[in-house]
Amino acid sequence: MTDLRARIGALFRGPEEFDLTSGSIGKPLFFLSMPIVVTNLFQTAYNLADTFWLGQYSTDALAAISFAFPMVFLLISLGMGISVAGSVLVAQYTGADAEREAEYAASQTVAFAVIASVLLGGVGYFLVEGFLDVMGASADVLPLATSYMEVISLGLVAMFGFAVFIALMRGYGDTITPMLVMFGSVVLNIALDPFLIFGWGPFPTMGIRGAAVATVFSRALALVVGLAIMFRGTRGVQIRLGDMAPDLDFLRRLVRIGVPASVEGTGRALSMNLLLFIVALFPDPVVAAYGIGTRVFSVIVLPAIAVARGVETMTGQNVGAGKPDRAEQAAGLAAKALFGVLTAAGIAVVWFAAAPVAAVFTTDPEVVDIAAGFLRIVAPTFGFIGITRAYTGSFRGAGKTLVAAAISVLMLGVIRFPIAWVAAAEIGETGIWFSFAISNVAGAIIAYAWYRRGTWRDGDLTEQRVDVDEAAAEPVPTDD
Repeated sequence: MTDLRARIGALFRGPEEFDLTSGSIGKPLFFLSMPIVVTNLFQTAYNLADTFWLGQYSTDALAAISFAFPMVFLLISLGMGISVAGSVLVAQYTGADAEREAEYAASQTVAFAVIASVLLGGVGYFLVEGFLDVMGASADVLPLATSYMEVISLGLVAMFGFAVFIALMRGYGDTITPMLVMFGSVVLNIALDPFLIFGWGPFPTMGIRGAAVATVFSRALALVVGLAIMFRGTRGVQIRLGDMAPDLDFLRRLVRIGVPASVEGTGRALSMNLLLFIVALFPDPVVAAYGIGTRVFSVIVLPAIAVARGVETMTGQNVGAGKPDRAEQAAGLAAKALFGVLTAAGIAVVWFAAAPVAAVFTTDPEVVDIAAGFLRIVAPTFGFIGITRAYTGSFRGAGKTLVAAAISVLMLGVIRFPIAWVAAAEIGETGIWFSFAISNVAGAIIAYAWYRRGTWRDGDLTEQRVDVDEAAAEPVPTDD
């Protein structure tokens, strides 16, 4: 047992054990990113659990979740700019040794995140059915997807609030604490899913609505834990109640940095929803296969997302410390490593095991066959996703969120969607699958070429110091 703990400790090291602004590049990036990989695996685990159990429940429920997931992503993406801006500001202030400003930035981010998620959740609740109808959900699928999204919309503050907790702790350099909290949340979610979906034990049969209730409840509990950790301030960045009164001047800073990040996230979400509009022109088995394929992709590219977040933090702290060369080295190292790892994963794991992987989620042989075709076409281009993510992560860390957004819009809106629209009409659903592969390669080329221009280097945001009232700077008492 002692040996096992030692090995785990060797993989996961907190910010107190490494310095992001000095020394080697590879080791701190690894120790920063590894817990993010695990955290994202946990995040994806609940998606896969929903997909698995609903696939056993009915094919219509599986198709409904294929419509619902992109809309969940859209709602969160509309507000994600706040979390990205908060994370970038916390990272740059931390790198500049401006602890008080980092705390104020974190506190304001939490306050505005709550306001934004309540507003977005309310709008989403009333517009969800019409939106899904426009997206082309069939008569059998529409009420199921609507039922799921109504619950998610009402609980959006819990889901988005927890995402903000993760982002702020990451900006400080602590990726271990969010990983541990996420683990507890996911275990609870997975345990609740079959009880609420099928009505096991004392619970009523809720079907797809049960999956949504399990998700919201587990995220709400995780948010409570996350807030308690940040208020105590014993791990990661601290937040203070006195700093949470909405500051309109600070809001303008959040908006300036965050709106492009929201555009980037919203662009990705809209791309998924627009592609669903095309996919919905095909029978429900194709829709279900699309849902399976995108869930599998979300697992395969987890290292890219995680390392990109690590690069974002390293860039933020090093730009704040006046060391842009270290940030550039981190981005280049991440791009090379991700290209190799994800290319190998795409070929070795998915290409040769596409059908068995698809069969994990459904017993319908038609859906398995279609999903396997989707996976085989896109898998060889996974490495290019890694390149794109590494460089856009560095852009965000430097505060150049508009550039990251522009790359996303070009990749998804200008390249992927038009190709899918034209190719689907010519060669059927296979044309949609090819649009993913082509846009993955194009996105990597665009991101690399743009990064080489070096315009991200003037992204230091720490010159704008926060005027914090001294009374609010008093330490918050803890139980320690």
